[in-house]
Amino acid sequence: MRLAFLGTPEVAVPPLRALVADGHEVLLVVTRADKRRGRGGTLMPSPVKAAATELRLPVTDQIDEVIGVGAELGVVVAFGRLIKPHVLDALPMVNVHFSLLPRWRGAAPLERAILAGDTETGVCLMGLEEGLDTGPVYGCTRLAIGEEETADELRTRLVEAGTDLLIESLRTGLGTPTPQEGDPTYAEKIDPNEHHIDWSRPAVAVHRVIRVGEAWTTFRGKRLKIRRARLSSNGLEPGALDGLRVGAASGAVELVEVQPEGKSPMPAAAWLNGAHPRSDERLGD
Repeated sequence: MRLAFLGTPEVAVPPLRALVADGHEVLLVVTRADKRRGRGGTLMPSPVKAAATELRLPVTDQIDEVIGVGAELGVVVAFGRLIKPHVLDALPMVNVHFSLLPRWRGAAPLERAILAGDTETGVCLMGLEEGLDTGPVYGCTRLAIGEEETADELRTRLVEAGTDLLIESLRTGLGTPTPQEGDPTYAEKIDPNEHHIDWSRPAVAVHRVIRVGEAWTTFRGKRLKIRRARLSSNGLEPGALDGLRVGAASGAVELVEVQPEGKSPMPAAAWLNGAHPRSDERLGD
């Protein structure tokens, strides 16, 4: 097919590459404008622009340019910007969305599924319309969420499943979509404060925050990121340390990988051997 592709972050790169590899003609790629990064303020392209440049595809940051390029369909993956009605009227679009719609419409479906304790999620290919992820669905792939699975690990599997779903749907023809059924839930963007670990919460809730990523607490007045942990059945006082175990309101978590402030990630055992916490010290001090 003759396509326009709209996407921005790294998760949108595999679908773009797969479309090209499968023989589709991507006439235009739309992504965000280059951003300044680092101390020198160097302009950096989005991951999608970098991939499109490598693939020698035309790129723009102006959404309206998809009108009139000759595309039959627009493919949207994690674009992150509003597409106005006059563009949707001019070009039909499908969106690869990382949830089982109508559950978790919105910006952070994967993270919200983990935080809510969902045991299953998936990816849907839906028709794009003006409402927030309200369009009819062409197909979905369901995936179980592992009890220890992190957001990064789940994201990798969802991107692979979504790419396969997109390619197979275009090969066989989209067919007629079906309206979404069920009560919608909304996945608001993760607030930075939600990454701060509250050790007074149940251990299972603390573990979910850690699995989402960027979780942090404090130790001796400095920030300590908890990059990976596992649930432990033995309870302690909230924030109290017993070796690698940290107490929560009910149960505990066992630290696996941490990152002290200003340092690289390391095994939690190596951090413990270097820090030598006293018996009266705790996390979240």
